[in-house]
Amino acid sequence: MVVMWLIGLTLIYLAVSRQYEPLLLLPIGFGVVAANLPLTGLMTPTEGLLWRFYHYGVEWEVIPPLIFLGLGAHTDFGPLLSQPRLIFLGAAAQGGVYCTFFAAHALGFSLEEAASIGIIGGADGPTTIFLASQLAPHLLGACAVAAYSYMALVPVIQPPIMRLLTTERERAIRMTKPRKVAASEKLVFAVAAAILIVLLVPASAPLITMFMLGNLFRESRVVERLTDTAQNALMNIVTIILGLSVGATMDASTFLRRDVLSIFVLGLISFAFSTASGLLLAKLMNIFTTDKINPLVGAAGVSAVPMAARVAHKVAAETDKKNYLLMFAMGPNLAGVIGTVIAAGIFLAMLR
Repeated sequence: MVVMWLIGLTLIYLAVSRQYEPLLLLPIGFGVVAANLPLTGLMTPTEGLLWRFYHYGVEWEVIPPLIFLGLGAHTDFGPLLSQPRLIFLGAAAQGGVYCTFFAAHALGFSLEEAASIGIIGGADGPTTIFLASQLAPHLLGACAVAAYSYMALVPVIQPPIMRLLTTERERAIRMTKPRKVAASEKLVFAVAAAILIVLLVPASAPLITMFMLGNLFRESRVVERLTDTAQNALMNIVTIILGLSVGATMDASTFLRRDVLSIFVLGLISFAFSTASGLLLAKLMNIFTTDKINPLVGAAGVSAVPMAARVAHKVAAETDKKNYLLMFAMGPNLAGVIGTVIAAGIFLAMLR
């Protein structure tokens, strides 16, 4: 218990002092400390407060979809719709998810555990929590902390990979100005994408339907109160409950295990591979097209929105300060969110 207190306090320190994903790591850290205090009964089945948060919110698949409702209400698909080819970069950036899935299974993890570890490479905290809670709940805390840690460390992890795999000339590529996307296109996309993705991967329905519903709120411009609630009040409430619930699952018996360190290492490898695979596909696409893509936007295909897109823009600006890459990078960044949800749905359909 003392060790878990120290881990919880470390997460609180990182959230407050270093501002590493504070909205999640702060309640997670406090949840770790609270759940590991003796005689509190906070995680006692049917009676404990934090157990109820976890059971009815996470196990019953309620809170992660509500997070996606808020994310959808914040999302503008304009950058993706203006250049639809960028969706392939978001798909390619899921390469690390699948590679790490096979690697983790080869190292002795079960298929369910391997899927929960592999999805960390998508850098999507809510999706990681959603999948781990269904397939490997005993690894939920470790997987969630790893996912949110790497989301916070995107500016540290991605730039060296970007510079290693690109030349200065490639980083200086200026992409063609995107076309203006009509409001009607965004409305149609939200509905059509929900229908198509759910038909193809039914297990992704809880996340993708709420994601697109939130986006429909935003783009319809007729339900401002619902949009504001989804973006702010509801999002804040479920974030608090989600953080406490995840932290509460990290008791000493499940977290202080030798394989937990392996989860963090494999998660880092997964994230690095996802960054590289999106970038390399952009380089490959440039061989067959005259309208060149700056390969850095491929690295933004991971789901860390908008951090990965900002990092791609920053690295490009180091070579050419007038090269404004942010809006282009948002395209694969948003495609990566959809890609990670689809990957989670595939794992659920095959393994649950």
